[in-house]
Amino acid sequence: MTQLALYNTLTKAKAPFEPANPKRVTMYVCGNTVYNFAHIGNARPAVVFDVLFRLLRRTYGNNHVIYARNVTDVDDKINAAAKEQGVDIAEITDRFTAAFNEDIGALGVIPPNVEPRATEHISEIVSMIKRLIASGHAYAAEGHVLYSVPSFDDYGRLSNRNRDDMIAGARVEVAPYKNDPADFVLWKPSTNDLPGWDSPWGPNGGRGRPGWHIECSAMIEKHLGETIDIHGGGNDLIFPHHENEIAQSRCSHNGANLAGVWMHNGMLELGDEKMSKSLGNVWLVRDLLQTHTGEAVRLALLSAHYRQPLAWSEDVVVQAKRTLDRLYGTLVALGHIDTEASTPPDAFLSAVADDLNTPKALAELSALAKAANTVATDADKARLKGEILASGALLGLLQGDPAAWLQGDAQDGDAEIEELIAARNDARANKDFAESDRIRDDLAAKGITLEDGTDGTKWRRAN
Repeated sequence: MTQLALYNTLTKAKAPFEPANPKRVTMYVCGNTVYNFAHIGNARPAVVFDVLFRLLRRTYGNNHVIYARNVTDVDDKINAAAKEQGVDIAEITDRFTAAFNEDIGALGVIPPNVEPRATEHISEIVSMIKRLIASGHAYAAEGHVLYSVPSFDDYGRLSNRNRDDMIAGARVEVAPYKNDPADFVLWKPSTNDLPGWDSPWGPNGGRGRPGWHIECSAMIEKHLGETIDIHGGGNDLIFPHHENEIAQSRCSHNGANLAGVWMHNGMLELGDEKMSKSLGNVWLVRDLLQTHTGEAVRLALLSAHYRQPLAWSEDVVVQAKRTLDRLYGTLVALGHIDTEASTPPDAFLSAVADDLNTPKALAELSALAKAANTVATDADKARLKGEILASGALLGLLQGDPAAWLQGDAQDGDAEIEELIAARNDARANKDFAESDRIRDDLAAKGITLEDGTDGTKWRRAN
């Protein structure tokens, strides 16, 4: 078995991955705040950790991996959107949760085992806050409950920040009810025009809502346990979100570690800028899917190592499409030869298992295709075809019909192309090679490439 090694943000080192229980491997990834359509930056962690999910299931068995990806469905931005549209927050969050899952599903992302929503875990959140207050790590003040940062000596270890940097980085709210400027909110009061739930803190039945950070800690505890194997998310969440999760969870569980491995993907960049709504340079996933296939977008997201920033552009997706054209072209050339159940070759598995080195894995996949284009025996063709398909499946690629991929989506004029090919076949059968060549040339002028084989003539649109 190939040894999986992962880079741990907490230890700043790569090490062999050893789950606490190989029969129950646990992974939690911070999901989306659902108040708008997902942009391509939201899709990167979904795709990256989908590859890890596939690898873990291959290594430990489908029934032995539990993957939770949460939904943040109560948030000030959600509240603002609901108020602007005059609807309940559930109408906003249900709509955009469905849209998020539809969009990343089009990128080949497998649904997680658990998709917990914050609003369905209020009792667990209140329970955890009570424990933090009882242990002296949190305090109530003016209807709020705040976590006491000075009460936890290890605060800042994940992000490796000093106190001044942490206060500046968290953009802390200056409030008279705080004991310390770095303290952060676990529970806050709600006015009548905002979503709220009863609690022991504050007037009006303690009506309020949870802070963002406590939601994930409570959902992890509920569905995965006190200590999990892997916690993932974008590197923009390292501080303050994941730093705060660690503090809350460890102080709720007598110091037990929250996660064995912390993994963070890099951000998408446009030139010298990060992609962000505030800069107005956001690429929505569903807009990209109007002009590109989901597999091409997925491959583009895997073209750089997950921990590195990814320079996003139209050219990145176009190049990904060309790579897939070559791979699918190889599968078409191999024909309908039967393949036995195959596994990816060792070189490919070693690349993926080496901290998800997808660029190297994609290079190994291209090498397999190159080799397949040179072999002569049916046995070698069958072996290589099986290895290509198995390797592609581990990355969530090559999931379509090869011939259909090369032809592209059905378009106006496809029937005419088929008729011209039939006419060309008739001309060839009648040895009218001038007419046959004329039809081929006419189709080539329209960007249609023909490929004659033992099982007939196939066509595809040229790049």
